[in-house]
Amino acid sequence: MMNIGLYYNVKKGKEEEFEKLFKGVIEKLKTPRFGVINAKLYKDVENNNEYLIYSEWKDLDSFKAFMQSEEFHETTKLGRDLIDGTPKHRLFSELK
Repeated sequence: MMNIGLYYNVKKGKEEEFEKLFKGVIEKLKTPRFGVINAKLYKDVENNNEYLIYSEWKDLDSFKAFMQSEEFHETTKLGRDLIDGTPKHRLFSELK
């Protein structure tokens, strides 16, 4: 299993739109096609413009395939006007 943290800084005043958009994206990710086990949206309690989508994937190859998919590119187009800067992705693996 692979965990991915997707970090976003959202433009002021666009938080509600971002939350609505990405809650829908999370639901799409949970379909078996992408190999996502679970995904949740988090908001920083000290900085209301910073968000994290924390996702659990079957494996790294599943995440890489999603990053190359049309769905990912559509999502980035939709979110482009809502985001400040470039999102950061961090990979985490389970310790055994």
